[in-house]
Amino acid sequence: MKKPGVSVTIPGLGERKISALISDYTGTLSLDGQLSARVREALKQIAGKLDVHIITADTFSRAEPELKGLPLEIHKLQGPGSDHDLQKLQFLGRFTTQSVVALGNGNNDRLLLKAVKEGRGLAIAVDNGEGCATDSIQSANVFISGACNALDLLLKTDRLKATLRF
Repeated sequence: MKKPGVSVTIPGLGERKISALISDYTGTLSLDGQLSARVREALKQIAGKLDVHIITADTFSRAEPELKGLPLEIHKLQGPGSDHDLQKLQFLGRFTTQSVVALGNGNNDRLLLKAVKEGRGLAIAVDNGEGCATDSIQSANVFISGACNALDLLLKTDRLKATLRF
């Protein structure tokens, strides 16, 4: 079954047809490794529209149990972390960049966010209570506080229009 995707036309930026969400987990969707019930519900709703991919170093080793039962794919980064930014960027190569929305908060998300923004997708820097690296903020189309608010941008696309229009 093909998912409907999310379409939004942003004055000054044009139309975006999103079919996949690529998101960091720790600090982006979770707080101290824990997923809130509201974020869990929003992910379920998003997964009805988009293919959802969580790509994470899983700092707290909580991603798999917290995301269990959700219709999404979890991708764990390999190694100690010095190249996690590059691993995330390489993962993006599986997709048509302009059809991706990416969420991230850390320095290891900056290359992914920048590539998605430059590739005419949507790059969202998210502070979910653990902070957001300034390089990630500068690499994104928009910065937002809270994972629920970030996911709501995809469920209530007029918010994107209001924020990103020229």
